[in-house]
Amino acid sequence: MSPAMVGTAAEASDDERQFQKGVKHLCEKAISRVPGKYILPVHERPGRAYGEDAAMRRKLLSLPLIDFAELRSSLDRPRALRSLATACEQYGFFQLVNHGIPDEVISSMIDASTRFFGQPYEERAKYMSSDMTSPVRYGTSFNQSKDKVFCWRDFLKITCEPMPQVLPHWPSSPTDMRRVVASYAKETKYLFLKIMEAILESLGLPLPAPGRGCVAEDGGIMDRLQEGSQMMVTNFYPPCPEPDLTLGMPPHSDYGFLTLLLQDRVPGLQILHGDNWVTVKPIPGSFVVNVGDHLEIFSNGRYKSVLHRVLVNSTESRISVATLHSLPKECSISPALELIDEGNPRRYMDTDFASFLAYISSCEPKKKNFLESRKLSS
Repeated sequence: MSPAMVGTAAEASDDERQFQKGVKHLCEKAISRVPGKYILPVHERPGRAYGEDAAMRRKLLSLPLIDFAELRSSLDRPRALRSLATACEQYGFFQLVNHGIPDEVISSMIDASTRFFGQPYEERAKYMSSDMTSPVRYGTSFNQSKDKVFCWRDFLKITCEPMPQVLPHWPSSPTDMRRVVASYAKETKYLFLKIMEAILESLGLPLPAPGRGCVAEDGGIMDRLQEGSQMMVTNFYPPCPEPDLTLGMPPHSDYGFLTLLLQDRVPGLQILHGDNWVTVKPIPGSFVVNVGDHLEIFSNGRYKSVLHRVLVNSTESRISVATLHSLPKECSISPALELIDEGNPRRYMDTDFASFLAYISSCEPKKKNFLESRKLSS
């Protein structure tokens, strides 16, 4: 190899190492152009996929509104359950208001997350890991070990269960981070369980008796969800000098039962509704809740996990906190037996977290490819 080629290869390797440090580290160099590593193919860029135009991209979508207080009211619950079913069937998303989590818990979570990403790279890098089973993992893009094109996003993933075992691994800086995350995790876990009770009822399923086993068919689904997995993902999207060339996150669905998303005031989340990408209008203090792949499987396809992605912008950074909830990692998920009959045959094979982890470790995750791999041929 000639000296010139050696030099070029070394420069490329240096660039790759810089990209692995995250987009926040990259932006601290005051860049004015998006590096090639982040530039999507033309047909995948915002505004190009699905024939969307700029006007549609600027349009803010008001998701179906579910009032948690109505779900808890014996008088209003039947109407709220119908609205919940319609939202899960037609949108795969809804906005939850009056959820009962104190404003202080919510604002503290956004504030602590902002301060974590505001720390020097050396502090954030303490939690960098390529081990997808690590209880805490700081990283960048979507799946940085597999992504050919990187996303304009850094993240902190925190495993929340079992809390006494994993909490000592959580970031100790900022100094209040562990306390804030623990409080937020407990509040969102309780809220998730209450929403799931309503979802079971909206599907026409009885709330199961406690003390049953691990597989979905045996009726112990709420017991298992009580003991289930909870992953918190804090996302940071810095301002991007050329936001039309890249995405904060690519089109994807979530693997669990439900995701509860807390956003700041900056729009960015888009869902694929019909054939159009539409931007979700943030409602301060509310949660965006979306159906995950496991709930689509459990409902035998009645409730749909929906593709969503994240736009970035050139002027403001954006913070979001997603909590993904599902069964314990060792459990399998299957369609509920009550939702299978001659007219609606079983549509999905059993799956578990290990299958999901093996899938995303072996290939570049795209869209709903994992869920598609679990479908039974008709």
